[in-house]
Amino acid sequence: MNFLSLFVLIPALMMIGLFVSKNRKQILFIMTFGASLQLIFTSVVTYMYLAERAAGNMAEMLFTADTVWYAPFNIHYSVGIDGVSVVMLLLSAIIIFAGIFASWKIEPLTKEFFIWYNLLSLGVFGFFICLDLFTMFLYYEIALVPMFLLIGIWGSGKKEFVAMKLILMLMACSALLLMCILGIYYQSGASSMNILEIAKHGIPLQAQYYLFPLTFLAFAIKGAMFPFHTWLPDGHASAPTAVSMFQAGVLMKLGGYGCFRIALYLMPQAAHEFAWIFIILSVISVIYGAFAAVAQKDLKYINAYSSVSHCGLVTFALLMFNQTAMTGAILQMLSHGLMAALIFALIGMIYGRTHTRLINEMSGLMKVLPFLGVSYVIGGLASLGLPGLSGFISEMTIFVGAFQEADTFYRVLTIIACSTIVITAVYILRMVGKILFGAIQDEHHKHLEDATWYERISVVTLIAAIFAVGSAPFWISAMIGESVMPVITQLAK
Repeated sequence: MNFLSLFVLIPALMMIGLFVSKNRKQILFIMTFGASLQLIFTSVVTYMYLAERAAGNMAEMLFTADTVWYAPFNIHYSVGIDGVSVVMLLLSAIIIFAGIFASWKIEPLTKEFFIWYNLLSLGVFGFFICLDLFTMFLYYEIALVPMFLLIGIWGSGKKEFVAMKLILMLMACSALLLMCILGIYYQSGASSMNILEIAKHGIPLQAQYYLFPLTFLAFAIKGAMFPFHTWLPDGHASAPTAVSMFQAGVLMKLGGYGCFRIALYLMPQAAHEFAWIFIILSVISVIYGAFAAVAQKDLKYINAYSSVSHCGLVTFALLMFNQTAMTGAILQMLSHGLMAALIFALIGMIYGRTHTRLINEMSGLMKVLPFLGVSYVIGGLASLGLPGLSGFISEMTIFVGAFQEADTFYRVLTIIACSTIVITAVYILRMVGKILFGAIQDEHHKHLEDATWYERISVVTLIAAIFAVGSAPFWISAMIGESVMPVITQLAK
């Protein structure tokens, strides 16, 4: 067995452990130990990857393995990673670890909650390590199904309606994606569904013309591109804290990763033809998400629409077709994942104390919740792109890369997208000023307790990662930069 399979084996073993656990103490031990082991293993794999590259191994994918598991349809269990995969695995491991501590007191059905949470993480890890299209799709679906139950059972508000809306939209997206995957395989004439083999065979141009827009759209819906974003704000508003963290931090990244790994890499000629359509939709997402966030009063809705805006930058940068912009897109996925997870964690912690998420019902919380307040300011500053934090390096890389394109059309759209930084500053500073500063208006809020030890572990983990990316980004950007080159080479053909 290839050691990369440990990424899915560890969550599977954690699920078995949870099944046989007898009390809450055992459940939390299994989750903490398993998530810590996953984080350590991800760090070791990152080190091994960098060591292989430093030793001169320039293979497109490292640590590859291939096993036939359904011969009639040529479906293989194919695994391998590059720098982009490593970044996504690191992001997933960090957010899963932080999410466990953010859910330390989850009730009811604690065991069942964490079983589904582990199945969710298993699907995500499997998606990022797989190279076989069908197996990737299988893991993609595994990552989708638990969302329905996690929101429908442990959510709040109109949770049943929201869970049904989310699952219907994303299942329709999955049906479209499955047809596209089968079309890509049969049109390529490859002997397997391995994306490396399909890329070598190529797909006829006429087939690309209908497969590319449908494939890109299927993944872009997962990334909440306008106008297919409506499942996201409601999903965040009703989801429990750890699920909101996971949804914004990792699940939305499946869309950007799929656009990069499958749509652009396998259908480069059609990508050039249809890029302008999705670039326009991406810029609309960036602008619309920012303005919509300004109009919201619920903290979760503000962060949800902010996610629509920030993830619009991902597809916008991917479609610039140059190394700098694509590197920025992956950095943006990493940065947004960390800061969105941090803010959703803090919103859940504040809501657990104040029992409200409406900004006009809170004020002066910095006086009674200094740790959570300062952490919220850090998350907000990262979101608006303060230098030294992860948001700055990712967005600057995107804007520099996008402005490299000499076409006036692209440069005008880049300026428009860049201007949304000002709008982001408006809703972030307004939100922080309203809920954290001023006089405390609610007498109940004067007696709130600050973060517990387990909440501090969750918050500090995410803040440390945000500072690490923002202050020392070069090794990450170099690792990403060399891994986007095969896609750029394909696009240059």
